[in-house]
Amino acid sequence: MKKLLILLNYLIFSISSQAQDASEECASSKILALKKRQQNSRLMATIAGDNNIDVTYYKLNLGLSYSPRNLKGEVTIYAKSKVSNLSQVIIDLQNTLITDSIKVGTKSLSFSHQGGQITISLDKKYAENQTISLVIYYHGTTTYSGLGSFVFGTHGTNSSEFAIWSLSEPYGSSDWFPCKNAVDDKADSSDVWITADKYYVSVSNGILEKTVDNQNGTRTYQWKNRYPIAQYLISIAMSNYVEYKSLYNYDGKNTMPITHYIYPESLTNTTKLALDKTAFMLDLFSKKFGIYPFIKEKYGHAQFGWGGGMEHQTCTSISSFGETLIAHELAHQWFGDKITCKSWEHIWLNEGFASYGECIYTEAVGGKPAYDAYVKAFMNAAKSAKGTIYVQNVNDINEIFNSSRTYKKGASVLHMLRGVVGDDKFFKILQNYIVSKNAYGSATIEDFQAIAEQVYGQKLDYFFKEWLYGESYPKYKFSWSSSPQSNGTHKVKAEVSQNINTNPTFFTMPIQLKVPIGLGDTTITVFNDRDPQVFEFTLKSKPLDIIFDANNLILKDLELVNVPNVLGKETEIDNPFALNIYPNPSTENIEVSFKLTKSANVKLSIIDFSGKEILSQPEEKFTQGSHSRNLKISQFQSGTYIVNLNVDGVNESRKLVTVK
Repeated sequence: MKKLLILLNYLIFSISSQAQDASEECASSKILALKKRQQNSRLMATIAGDNNIDVTYYKLNLGLSYSPRNLKGEVTIYAKSKVSNLSQVIIDLQNTLITDSIKVGTKSLSFSHQGGQITISLDKKYAENQTISLVIYYHGTTTYSGLGSFVFGTHGTNSSEFAIWSLSEPYGSSDWFPCKNAVDDKADSSDVWITADKYYVSVSNGILEKTVDNQNGTRTYQWKNRYPIAQYLISIAMSNYVEYKSLYNYDGKNTMPITHYIYPESLTNTTKLALDKTAFMLDLFSKKFGIYPFIKEKYGHAQFGWGGGMEHQTCTSISSFGETLIAHELAHQWFGDKITCKSWEHIWLNEGFASYGECIYTEAVGGKPAYDAYVKAFMNAAKSAKGTIYVQNVNDINEIFNSSRTYKKGASVLHMLRGVVGDDKFFKILQNYIVSKNAYGSATIEDFQAIAEQVYGQKLDYFFKEWLYGESYPKYKFSWSSSPQSNGTHKVKAEVSQNINTNPTFFTMPIQLKVPIGLGDTTITVFNDRDPQVFEFTLKSKPLDIIFDANNLILKDLELVNVPNVLGKETEIDNPFALNIYPNPSTENIEVSFKLTKSANVKLSIIDFSGKEILSQPEEKFTQGSHSRNLKISQFQSGTYIVNLNVDGVNESRKLVTVK
């Protein structure tokens, strides 16, 4: 019954997966939103931020109106000077917003605002590590950039309901609030206060500390986040939301709120069932990666009008409720939010890992068959990837959020790493990474590689160099042959070669060779580090076949060359006991014939492909010469079996096909 339930889950999950590819939805929607942004006069540019300061805190106190569309802000920034005698700082803010004034305490500062940056003359010279406290007052109409960085939208019947949301990744934060627009400089904490008409339920990061009804008919929502946060993960979402709540019990006695903010027309029973899976995912990922990173605050979703999802810290912005999309964005809370890529070149650490989160969830609910199918689909898509996973051109969002490369190939690389190091060490690598020195900070590919090598206990230079900084994938050619030895064993020769690639010219990888033999399967792992390469090994029985990378642990193409036809006629040299089955296929009975060159103890058995012996004859002493035995197989179901002949401990096997 358990196997049946797993199969049913897998079939159901496969259907839903075909309808909803989370990584594709996430990537394509981000790129689609970029096209809208590119219509704006602002050109895409890599923004490094002012490297003379280290931002430690943001407080956004925002007033918003939908008609007319207007934003009025008071943003407090605390930052430490990273140099001596600092007298000037640069804060990023787009020129579509007007800077009214800037203060330190009660003192107004002089500034100039041009080219998307505010150059501020400080009130004094600040020493290294001294804290600067700025309050910037501004107003205006937000620009439309990034992935739709700040949007006044609608929803509902005839688009009659209002919604306002932000989505700043990767460069859009300065489109709606003054900040240091650098992904590697996280604030230690943040506050977001949102004042708007009482129509709006206003949502942001962290915990809602207070709501205040104001005399002018507006309401202020005061949100507090006390975890480090990258500027692009600070978010707002506002509409006539309905709250749908549950709890995550994370240690048997303590709970964390799960709060979803959903458009009224979207909160159907189907949506509730989808959202109810969040608690299971939180528990699953906490066990796989380590406890949910923001356990003292919350998790949930805020619905918005942009296709796909965006992993805003503690509150994902989401448009639809497919289970793999929910899993993808939740996985980002560890990979992207708790540890953020140090620069957009390293976005594999965000999107590749979140995409692999889909695979882990799929495996949990559908078992290995579902996982294998999901990964196989990723690998097939990854074959169309161009260039390196390490992003070469971060001025182009199409490059950063390339679906086949950043997402699909990115996840495939983690699948391959799991195959190289094994399950236990793979998840230990993820767990150690999440609590490393990079925790609540940022990381590079090299940071993750160092942790992987430390846990694995071996260098992985070859793996990271070819898969993260290399292009394409290996195209293998594989051949094998076997020959009987005088002691009854079989010597196998397997040859592996590759077509020449660009970078690298050759892929170094461990390769599993699965060998079906009479009494079960054996797997031999070889390390392919030159081209061509021949591997030799000895088996007790003649191999029925040798399956190259049977568990699909390598992104590859494979061509079989001169592989023996194990189902065809055998030569005497390949068949020292002249083992033969007739008829084959068969329905009722078979005759098993064999020849001995000397007297020997012989045992005949039939084995199914689960390895279970389903028919066995007692061991007999046979003399030199030809022999045969009739076996009744009418009780067998239609299928493929193995007939095994054991001669003084040496096995010879043939495949048997039964039909009814």
